[in-house]
Amino acid sequence: MGRRSGTAPRPGAAGADAADGAPGTAGTPSDDDLITAWGLLVEAVNDTSPLLLRGVHPSGEDMAGPWFEVLIRLQRSPGNRLPMSTLAREVSLSSGGFTKLADRLVAKGYVVRVSCDHDRRVVYAELTPEGRALAEEARARHVRLLREHVLAPLGEDGVRDLARHARVLRDSARAHQP
Repeated sequence: MGRRSGTAPRPGAAGADAADGAPGTAGTPSDDDLITAWGLLVEAVNDTSPLLLRGVHPSGEDMAGPWFEVLIRLQRSPGNRLPMSTLAREVSLSSGGFTKLADRLVAKGYVVRVSCDHDRRVVYAELTPEGRALAEEARARHVRLLREHVLAPLGEDGVRDLARHARVLRDSARAHQP
């Protein structure tokens, strides 16, 4: 998606000279700038994500992204539980896909389903003690990998900027969803 290094920019692209104030100059990104920036973000996430799950499982094996996301989101939530519909949305799974994942987590003894006392339509996924232990160990391993593959190349200010920009994009996208 991004421009290969060593290739000359097209007129109006980032790095091109355009004295007439065309897009890509005076701080206004051109269409190509926007496409390149987004492409680089997607490439960075796609290339970095697998590195952040290497050896995260206490057995030393890689952990599947959705498993890890569910465990960490539950671990960081009050009472180590969230409504299943919320979890499905946050880990970008369909309701059916999340149900299958939850079934596997329940079968392994990491999660239990808990009915909501005041709304029969709501079912919570809640970490078991075994799930909490797995999440804590996976989190510790994941943080070591984040320090190596995110903090080291970006630096402290870069990580803060990344979080700030990601939050803005997330919130903007959520504001435009039905």
